[in-house]
Amino acid sequence: MNEDDMSSNVWIELCGSLLLFCLVWNMSASVDFDALQHQIHNQKAILTGLALQFLVMPFLGFTVVRVVQLPHEVSLILLVLCSSPGGSFSNFFCSLFNGDLALSVAMTAISTLLSVFALPLNLLIYARLVFHEDQVVVQWSAIFWTLFLVILAITTGLAASRRFATTRFHFYTNRIGNAAGLCLVFFTAALSNSEPGSRLWQREPSFYVAVALPCLLGLTVAILLSTLLALPRPERVSVCLECCIQNTGVGASVALTMFQGEQLASAMAVPFYYGCVECVVVILFWLSVWKAGWTKAPQDASIWTMLVTPYEVLALSSAKSISEVDCGYVNYEQEQVVSQIV
Repeated sequence: MNEDDMSSNVWIELCGSLLLFCLVWNMSASVDFDALQHQIHNQKAILTGLALQFLVMPFLGFTVVRVVQLPHEVSLILLVLCSSPGGSFSNFFCSLFNGDLALSVAMTAISTLLSVFALPLNLLIYARLVFHEDQVVVQWSAIFWTLFLVILAITTGLAASRRFATTRFHFYTNRIGNAAGLCLVFFTAALSNSEPGSRLWQREPSFYVAVALPCLLGLTVAILLSTLLALPRPERVSVCLECCIQNTGVGASVALTMFQGEQLASAMAVPFYYGCVECVVVILFWLSVWKAGWTKAPQDASIWTMLVTPYEVLALSSAKSISEVDCGYVNYEQEQVVSQIV
């Protein structure tokens, strides 16, 4: 690798890290601290989410890899993905689609801390069951750097939320976090599809089925389990998103550090395609649960109003002081929504 390539990789990693930090920090800062404290004690929902993240998803990834014959690099990166909780992206989609954001951030904080131990443990267990021992080589530094960045962003973001506990602050940090999330989605897609050999249409049919299955099966299990446990509907949305959305950034980082040439192109196709499947599945899931009354957004609101209005922020602020919401950054339609919520 020449100096130009090394310099390019440094800038790519720096840009990705900044976008990730900006997304997680703003999502954490937009959460009402009192609501977060309440959700941390919500043992049923959090334990359900953790079981889905650290038990169900890794097992589904292992099962798919064992049943479907895939190249070594594809199988390994798929196992990495299924062992990596979604973190920032789950917060982004939960905020955008008006699930229980406080619960989502609480689960992300706890799962990220647990990932320091659970992610390597799951990966070692299932990788050794699938591959020969000399094939299980993982660049752990990329994984632990991502975990450290998320933990730092969550702790400092929550500290800011507690320090600047106003509706205006929560409203704008939510908007900035959503914008950072969109930028990170496009950045990851561009990076994952940059190699000529990693074009999405160049894979075998088994690749598309195998990589999509964990997301589809995970979401199905999450819906059934959260409904069976009678979780409140917005909490079901958060738990389902936390389950099926995996950290494609970790998968891409591991692929970049472990493989070269054709193997790198093949490995990079896994997080890219999984991310595409996530987006399609999550959008279809959101439309279904929104119209079914599972989210905090009114069923009769327009799609645009639902997407740009942080109903959790407005509802919590209105419960504290309805006059605080009557500011220039909340429009007339959103004020009507607040009055309906109250």
